[in-house]
Amino acid sequence: VMAGVGACAALLPGLPGDHSFLIPGAPRLGLGLAALGRPGYINLGRGSDLSQLGDRSPEGMRDRAWEVLDVAWAKGLRYFDTARSYGRSEEFLAGWLKARGLSREVVAVGSKWGYRYTAGWRVDTGGEPHEVKDHSLAHLDSQWQESAALLGEHLRLYQIHSATLESGVLDNKEVLGRLAELKRDRGWKIGLSLSGAQQATTLGKALETGLFDSVQATWNLLEQSAGEALLRAHEAGMEVIIKEAMANGRVLCHPELLATAKTLGVAPDALALAAAMAQPFEPLVLSGAVTAEQLESNCGAVALAEELRGESKGCLSSLMQGLRVDADAYWKERSELPWI
Repeated sequence: VMAGVGACAALLPGLPGDHSFLIPGAPRLGLGLAALGRPGYINLGRGSDLSQLGDRSPEGMRDRAWEVLDVAWAKGLRYFDTARSYGRSEEFLAGWLKARGLSREVVAVGSKWGYRYTAGWRVDTGGEPHEVKDHSLAHLDSQWQESAALLGEHLRLYQIHSATLESGVLDNKEVLGRLAELKRDRGWKIGLSLSGAQQATTLGKALETGLFDSVQATWNLLEQSAGEALLRAHEAGMEVIIKEAMANGRVLCHPELLATAKTLGVAPDALALAAAMAQPFEPLVLSGAVTAEQLESNCGAVALAEELRGESKGCLSSLMQGLRVDADAYWKERSELPWI
């Protein structure tokens, strides 16, 4: 069995109540498998990231996922985030957990229901969607059983994938009731992930239900609109997970971020992740790395976040003021990113 917490280790803050599903003593950095479980995704530069793979067959992507997972484990990461719609990511993660002999006591896994993967292992779908949203009770009932069959006892957190006001999922009493049953009967923590310019409003509605133990939201130096709502959720005892802290690579193109990284002598990706990690809602931030080298660099965020809370607080403030964009414009641009 692989053991030990490596160089990325930093203690997670304690939270009131019994909402936490995380491993004590692990870093506030986790690994998201959105780009590792399927051949196509919307990260800038993805083609060059995977060029050394040669092909993107299921076997090739599984080997790449396992390589990155091994580095994550060696670096002390203990939270792994997946979803039914991330291609074969649940399968890849489950196989790795079994092969490495890792028990539920030493690793935390979160997955999501609500989207169906429809790309059929293609990058170019001819204009057809790569995934289709369905927040119905029937879809929940089929997907939670699929997740449980693959991930078994390792699954600690089950999340609504991309809850929005428009989908009506937070008004669906049957769905909320089933999630409450899963929480009671299977011992899972229940969360929701957010997307779109109305993240804060959706989170406010979720808080009113009293059901949710965690929230996963987009926050980065470009899209900061959910910040106050995430702080309220944190103060209410919810775990906060941040996705897309590098804005699918867009923030790494910003001249001010690159200049600040050079001044501080740090990698731009680590700075972008650390900026999210240093926020007052004390999140766990997901790396979306698809290579071992990317993850090694991402891990620099853990120590850097402490610096941004302290002696380099002014740099963080300046970045937040200089990079912030309108939320509607941000999400419009994201919607236009190609799958590559």
